Amino acid sequence: MEVFVARTSEDRDLALDRLSSAAAVGCDTETSGFNSKFGKLFSIQFSDGDFNVLVPLSEGVSLEPFSTILANETITKIFHNAKFDLDFLSAAAVQVRNVFDTMIAEKVLTRGANQSASLAETLYRHFAVDLDKMQRAKFNSRWNGVWTDELVNYALSDVVHLPRLRDEQIAWLERLGLSDEYSGEIEKLMRVAV
Repeated sequence: MEVFVARTSEDRDLALDRLSSAAAVGCDTETSGFNSKFGKLFSIQFSDGDFNVLVPLSEGVSLEPFSTILANETITKIFHNAKFDLDFLSAAAVQVRNVFDTMIAEKVLTRGANQSASLAETLYRHFAVDLDKMQRAKFNSRWNGVWTDELVNYALSDVVHLPRLRDEQIAWLERLGLSDEYSGEIEKLMRVAV
């Protein structure tokens, strides 16, 4: 896994160059809480499946240059529980276009099966990937905002598998004739998110 933390303008330019050529990128945020009105946006992470970038907003790095990736219609942004991330990004005045939500796709695929659509459960079901979510508790209003290697790896573990998961889910949605149902659900989300 190629890990890159975009702290300097040179880092930012390299990351933007690599990400802007991707057809799809996994995206995630780390925040101080669950409510965008009161919580802080600590980071945004991107992954094309090979190149994994953390933008440490808590260290004073600007989100603005990366808003071009998020608003780019030609790049699919893959989130798991997009509503959460889109709420925080919207509160930061960032528009996101062309969204795929792996949580919504999983709910469509597993409807009626009483299976969790959490990222950890979904990745385990599809790829036997075991996510360690123990570091999540460190992100709160008392956190010092400094990104250690351990926290960077934790944050990027949530996005690195999203491009491959999206491909897998699209194949299953097509096989099961559920693509239109998924499209309807993502349209509802985007109407509310805008």
